[in-house]
Amino acid sequence: MARGNPGEGRERQGGRNWERDREESELGDKLVNINRVAKVVKGGRRFGFSALVVVGDRRGRVGHGSGKAREVPEAIRKATERAKRNLIRVPLREGRTLHHDVLGRAGAGKVVLRAAAPGTGIIAGGPMRAVFEMLGVQDVVAKSVGTSNPHNMVKATFDALTRCNSPRTVAAKRSRRVSDVFGRSESAGEEKE
Repeated sequence: MARGNPGEGRERQGGRNWERDREESELGDKLVNINRVAKVVKGGRRFGFSALVVVGDRRGRVGHGSGKAREVPEAIRKATERAKRNLIRVPLREGRTLHHDVLGRAGAGKVVLRAAAPGTGIIAGGPMRAVFEMLGVQDVVAKSVGTSNPHNMVKATFDALTRCNSPRTVAAKRSRRVSDVFGRSESAGEEKE
């Protein structure tokens, strides 16, 4: 069995690590919520902290994570690491808004996300606003129905974002052209010209 250069594998592996480090350095993070939690033990209560963090590159990738620890900085670090492992990619129209309106659910939380015209801004509640800022969305209208629990709001927002499709993806699934997905007929296009 022929083997390549012994140092070759290490270079490739080192290159991958460098690439991952570069991607992680581009990610920004936002602390959404910190909560003090108590564990009742024989001698009384033992206090800890739970943190909810959203990370993203502001160009269509975003993730969320939660972490618990006895100290706040350690809880934030754990949450950030978990969020980096749970990144999703969301297709954006013109790099500023969603392609279509979408609903999301998580527990008792329901969210409605609507695409918006340029200049609208981010009209959303606190936890959802953090997700959109880290995602890189500039124009969106969002409404949370049901719960104000930040964990459920963030999870419902991510549920909605995973349901977002670009016209190109839908066209590929249906074996159609992108113009067919929009339902624009050729005759309507000729009348405008």
